Parts: sequence; C-alpha cells; structure tokens
Amino acid sequence: MSKLNKLFSAEKKRRLAEELQSSKRNFFAKLGTAVAGRASIDEDLLDELEGVLIQSDVGVATTIKIIEAIEARVAADKYLGSEALGQLLTEEITKILVRPEAAATPQDFAAALPHQPEVIMVVGVNGVGKTTTIGKLAHQYTQAGKKVILGAADTFRAGAIDQLQIWADSVGVSLVKQEMGSDPASVAFDTLQSAVAQNADVVLIDTAGRLHNKINLMNELSKVKRVMDKIVPEAPHEVLLVLDGSTGQNAFEQAKQFTAATEVSALAITKLDGTAKGGVVMGISDQFQIPVKYIGVGEGIDDLQRFDPEAFVFSFFNA
Repeated sequence: MSKLNKLFSAEKKRRLAEELQSSKRNFFAKLGTAVAGRASIDEDLLDELEGVLIQSDVGVATTIKIIEAIEARVAADKYLGSEALGQLLTEEITKILVRPEAAATPQDFAAALPHQPEVIMVVGVNGVGKTTTIGKLAHQYTQAGKKVILGAADTFRAGAIDQLQIWADSVGVSLVKQEMGSDPASVAFDTLQSAVAQNADVVLIDTAGRLHNKINLMNELSKVKRVMDKIVPEAPHEVLLVLDGSTGQNAFEQAKQFTAATEVSALAITKLDGTAKGGVVMGISDQFQIPVKYIGVGEGIDDLQRFDPEAFVFSFFNA
C-alpha cells in the first residue's frame, strides 16, 4: 500500500470513528455496565450482552447469531475473561457482515465499470436522504473522471425534481427530467437514451419513495426496469436501497418492503453521524443478505463513504 493510500485510510478511519461516537457511547456505556465485576464470559454476561445488542438496533435474529457464535468460541476455548469480549465481538460481527463484491477502497469510483453506461436505480422512502445520496454519488464519480447523467423519475413528490436539479447544477452533471406527475418510466427511458447518445459512464435514476401501497410500488418499479432494459440490456445493473440509519427498526421494515417490491442488490445507510442506532447496519446486512455498499456519516459532499466492514466494526466496537 502506498504512503498516500495509508494516509487516506488512516484519515477515513479517524473520521468514521468520530462520526460513530453516539453509537459507541451508547453501546459501551451499556456494555461496561454488563461487564463490570465479572471475571469471565458466562451465561449471565451473555444475557446482558444480548440485551445491549438488541437495544443498539442490531436486531433479534442477528443478535442471536452473534450470541451463539460467542458461546461456541467460549466453549471451544474453555475459558475467556470478560476483557476478551470486545475482540470476540469484532471478529464475529465482521464475519456476519455481507461484503460488497468489490473491495472497499478509495479508488473504486475511478475503477473501470462493468457496463457502458453503468445504470443504478436508487430506491427508498421519502426523507431518508435518497436524493442527497444520488448527488453525493454523482460528485464522487465525477471527481473520479466519470461522465454522469441523472434521471428525475421521482415525479410525484413536490420538490423532488427541483432538489435533484440543485444537485446536478452543483456537481456539474446533466439531469433528464419531465413535468411533475409524468410517467416515471418515460423519464427513465429518456435518461438512458440521452446517456447512450452522450456516451455516459454512469446513470443514476431517482425513483418515488411511496410505501402506502406495495403493489403499486412493485408495479411502478417493474415498469421502470422493463423500459430501461429496452435501451441498455440488463439495466438497471444495480438497485441501491437507501435507508436512514437513525430510524432503527423502521429501517428494517423499509428494507422488508422494498426487497419484496424489487431486486435490491446493494444498500446505502445514511445519517449514522449523531445517532445511537449504528447497530442497524449489522442487522440489516445480515437479515437481508444484501451488501452495505455506502454509509453516510455527515452532511458534507464527501461524507458518503464506501463501506469497509473491518473499519466499521473496529470503529464501533473499540472504545
């Protein structure tokens, strides 16, 4: 690894640790209470740990998996002091997290893309930071030398098109849009036609985030996908679900709804800075077996990070 990459990696980990302080304080305060005065990892301590993990929004199913893994380790090693608990948690949760197919490195945005153009459909409920995530992705791809086009297919929410236009202007990329209330599939069709004509590298399609009727959502997203496939074979190449990490268990429900409505292939979990619910990253990744590809740890345009499981778990579980 070059000196520059090492410096980048160290800075990234430092910032990540800072932004996860709320989750860490919440977790370690509870964990400290559970461990206090105990000489070994016993059944009572594991019961306490189970409660701490669930309260940190890791989720019941994933918590049970973690506890069972630690029980197996303790049984195999015969004796482990309570001071080893942090290391055990780090190791077992890193194993559980689903990893992105590509390595999480700073060079990812500049890497060669498997399709020309690479079409990414972004889904998620209103208010989770979906449009902001699209803008930040557009910025990072553009900074890496990629030509990016945005498609404003969220045509039902007042202000959605204007918000995406602000991001397009700020980043310096093209936006394909129609009037509010237009057919989202028509916008997607026009966007991909424009992308092909302009030889774009990346296409980011915003979609409506309504969960009041799952059947309508499913039909709408399916129609958008069918239309895109006519212009660019196998598009979209990625369906990115954006979730608000600060909502805890609500994020689990949203993931359940959207994975039932469409084939989600990657996750972006936003607003992890300032929340005590960082455990949701672990639970959702494990429960739905979908890789977390990005995490949002701040308001800045560069604060959408490629997800690195080892760095995240180390930052979360090491005081």
